[in-house]
Amino acid sequence: MNIRKLVPLYLMAIAWPVFANCQSHKASKKMQGRGAVVSGKYPNLLNEAGYTKADIDSKVAKAYHDVFEGPDKVYFEVGDSMAYVSDVKNHDARTEGLSYGMMIAVQLNKKDVFDRIWRWSKKFLQHQDGPREGYFAWSINPVTMKRNSEGSASDGELYFVTDLLFAANRWGNNTGINYYAEARRILDLMWKKDGTGNIHSIINMESKQISFVPEGKGYEWTDPSYDLPAFYEVWALYAKDGHEQFYRDCADTARVFLHRACDPVTGLNPDNSEFSGKPRTWGQMKPAFRFDSWRVPMNIAMDYVWFGKDKMWQQAYAKRIQNFLRSKGINDFDDQFNTDGTAPEFVLPAGGVKKLRHSLGLVATSAAASLMITDNTKFDFVRPLWSARLEPYPDSYFDPYYDGLLYVFSLMHLSGKYQLIQPQTI
Repeated sequence: MNIRKLVPLYLMAIAWPVFANCQSHKASKKMQGRGAVVSGKYPNLLNEAGYTKADIDSKVAKAYHDVFEGPDKVYFEVGDSMAYVSDVKNHDARTEGLSYGMMIAVQLNKKDVFDRIWRWSKKFLQHQDGPREGYFAWSINPVTMKRNSEGSASDGELYFVTDLLFAANRWGNNTGINYYAEARRILDLMWKKDGTGNIHSIINMESKQISFVPEGKGYEWTDPSYDLPAFYEVWALYAKDGHEQFYRDCADTARVFLHRACDPVTGLNPDNSEFSGKPRTWGQMKPAFRFDSWRVPMNIAMDYVWFGKDKMWQQAYAKRIQNFLRSKGINDFDDQFNTDGTAPEFVLPAGGVKKLRHSLGLVATSAAASLMITDNTKFDFVRPLWSARLEPYPDSYFDPYYDGLLYVFSLMHLSGKYQLIQPQTI
């Protein structure tokens, strides 16, 4: 054998691991660098649309005031140290709204509001023993203080953990509440759920997807609006519980799941689905794009801005769903559809009112999808949101809770005020 041929092969064998590691490092940096997690830069689409910083700050402040402080507020203080957020039209407080209130508070640096909601949620909704220990009853009547259910809705725990990790990063853990310890307690107890008492992890361990509820058959399917890949990435960064790769896998699985769950033409997703993305019928209610579904465009936009790991699909998705809604009239589109875009056979009531309408919640989240639009149509949905008001509809129906919270969230996203909160540095 020619020795001169062996020498280059020998040198390549020595050099290849170094080269491959270098290339892998470059690829990793390139992947990481696509999102605000590395750049620290968040788009302010409202400013790009021509609105001034002062007007934007005023718009966000007013939205917060209307939801948390105004005459139609959904935030209510209890005594000197607690508070809750109520779905006033349904006469309950639920982990959805409580955890949303905490997220808004930590994003806007309102520590007292955050701490009050957390104390109330922990005291009145968190199970302190038994198979459900660490989890939260998802709904309670805040007047009678009777729980409407002992079971959990998995999105509540998902948000609570993320809220607390962000609070730990923003305020530290020595200011009255050890936020990190509270987040870890939920997670550590989640990992101990093994089906005893029919209670499981909020994440289906086999599919690596969030369950609709961590109990019984609800552990075996999901709600697409619960699939927030960005939050799993946050857990991988800051939970530090030894399950970092699992959480990253969950984030990747959630992204692939959303590809399957969102219609390839309309972009619409069902409110409930199998882990495969196939729509799931629940009782007599056929699957359709309804209230929970509204959150999906906003959730995907958040992942796009924060981590940017699925940009090509996310950009195409934003075009699909906005083009569909545009085809229904950008100032008139209804709030419930079959996923193929046709009118649903069954209209899900809201607060006892059964009616299709042009709902502020969907106006808001469809505008948040504009963060993923790269052409000159990016402001088409932003301007109607800017002009919208959180106020009663012409028929007097009013939803300051769900419409209001999604309105605040979307304004925060579009103004760059909804951020991945990293640890404070001195």
